[in-house]
Amino acid sequence: MSESCGAHGENRDRAAEQAALAANLKPIRRKLLVLSGKGGVGKSTVAVNLAVSLAQRGFKVGLLDVDIHGPSVPAMLGLEGTRLSGNENWILPVDLGGMKVMSIGFMLEGENVPVIWRGPLKMGVIEQFLREVEWGALDYLVVDAPPGTGDEPLSVAQLIPDAKAIVVTTPQRVATLDVRKSITFCRQLGIEVLGVVENMNGVVCPKCGERIQLFPEGEARRMAEEMGAPLLASLPMDPRVAATADRGQSALTLKDSPVGREFEILAEKIVSTTGPIEKTKDSQSGKEKKAMLRIAIPVAAGKLCAHFGHCETFAFIDLDETGKNMTDRRDLTPPPHEPGVIPRWVASQGANVVLAGGMGARAVSLFEEAGVKVFTGCPCDTPENLVRQYAEQTLTTGSNVCNHDDKDHSCGH
Repeated sequence: MSESCGAHGENRDRAAEQAALAANLKPIRRKLLVLSGKGGVGKSTVAVNLAVSLAQRGFKVGLLDVDIHGPSVPAMLGLEGTRLSGNENWILPVDLGGMKVMSIGFMLEGENVPVIWRGPLKMGVIEQFLREVEWGALDYLVVDAPPGTGDEPLSVAQLIPDAKAIVVTTPQRVATLDVRKSITFCRQLGIEVLGVVENMNGVVCPKCGERIQLFPEGEARRMAEEMGAPLLASLPMDPRVAATADRGQSALTLKDSPVGREFEILAEKIVSTTGPIEKTKDSQSGKEKKAMLRIAIPVAAGKLCAHFGHCETFAFIDLDETGKNMTDRRDLTPPPHEPGVIPRWVASQGANVVLAGGMGARAVSLFEEAGVKVFTGCPCDTPENLVRQYAEQTLTTGSNVCNHDDKDHSCGH
């Protein structure tokens, strides 16, 4: 009798734990599992820089390091020696400029202390990180898994069934052979594979900037095509990336490095592939709030640029849920002006509206296909003044300088 009661009690406890896990993961919109079939391919570098790039775009991001035996995320983010805090209900992740970070590295007594655990213990702590860490409402949770198809990736796949995978490789065939297994692993477990990231595709000469091939070229692309997985990015080697990681900085701090730019492109592709994020949930109540409004404005010399494709920067200005108060402004340099590139890039920054001077009909169509509303013929004024007029519904627009058949109209919204 007592054994039966004990079994029922264990079942109730397990059911309660599973319910708590599901409740804690529900406010997280996108879960990204970064894995590789082989060690030493730069998987953690990809996970860290992808998370940072998404956070710089204004998304709410969490980064979970489940490499139990080799946690490198704390060192790569300059968080070595950081200790966790919490309360009776939650483990609090480390806050890094708004990005939430969790790693077993925060729990070790020193950098020389190993973790000597078997499978069940590892799965238990991974589940604890997902169930008991106060992640709150996130747009993206990036999970850095150790190489291979063992306990840790299997645990994440089972605990987060809606995770989507990004698989990292290097150009050598010995690496791509293992990556094939990782892709098959994901598909057998029902995990969607977003694509493959090729790392160490040549080295950038620090003097002339030329890329020198060190490994056979084309192996990663060939493998990706044969496995039916898109090649999302091809990252060259830049010695400065390793140096910045050792200093606890991301590759995105290297403004003149092609590696940083490739990570920005990778983040844009991930945002585009996983779909727009339109609503935000309050981290305390979990209730949905009205979507934040983000307005994009092409800028030159501090004011709206008449031709959006030739601007110096884009100003991204946020309005709160009332649609009346400006809460943030970021100025970003757009990618090179090529057909279709800038509309996709602006949409990937989470913009809902574009205020422009002139714009061709094809560009307007591409913006609208991406869910971004376009107002052309806006006056040459500062971004703040334009957004203020938009919020007050007093913004009056004139002719689209790229479409002279358009009539003057008021922008009311």
